[in-house]
Amino acid sequence: MDRRQLKTRKAVFEAFKRLLGKKAYSSITVQRIIDEADIGRSTFYAHFETKDDLLKAFCTEIFEHVFSKKLMKEETHDFSSDKTGISGKVTHILYHLHESRLYLQGILSCESGEVFMKCFKEHLATVFSHVLDGSAPGVPEGYMLNHLVSGFAETVRWWFNNDRYTPEQVGQFYCAVNPCFR
Repeated sequence: MDRRQLKTRKAVFEAFKRLLGKKAYSSITVQRIIDEADIGRSTFYAHFETKDDLLKAFCTEIFEHVFSKKLMKEETHDFSSDKTGISGKVTHILYHLHESRLYLQGILSCESGEVFMKCFKEHLATVFSHVLDGSAPGVPEGYMLNHLVSGFAETVRWWFNNDRYTPEQVGQFYCAVNPCFR
């Protein structure tokens, strides 16, 4: 994409994020998004076929950073030299979700939650597939991976409803109940 296309895409994402912080996904229209982003309808449709396509692209953009292989020092946390392995990655993911909780709660609270969760689980499967270590003899790896991914996704959903815990605490809760992380 050229610079102009990137700038438009960023404007649409920012507008979408602002709207999700105020409204449920189902009540946000394409017209409202283009008004908020200050772009034309044809410009929106040049980038996204539907509002759901925008949501998928938005989730992918979020997860590309959150699930990057190399963790970098950031303003709110630093796992760049973390030696704790998967628990550091889990906490890193939780930090980013916590920073985005206002608009992610809007996504998770309606039918769009399934689109978000599908994308989220695909990324989680990549992370967790590297920690399957046979710590549950006799349990198929596919089952164990599904358990870890689904458990973490539901942990995030639970956490958004119980926001009094820090990312570190939630990461510790999750790792404490999973044999692969002990």
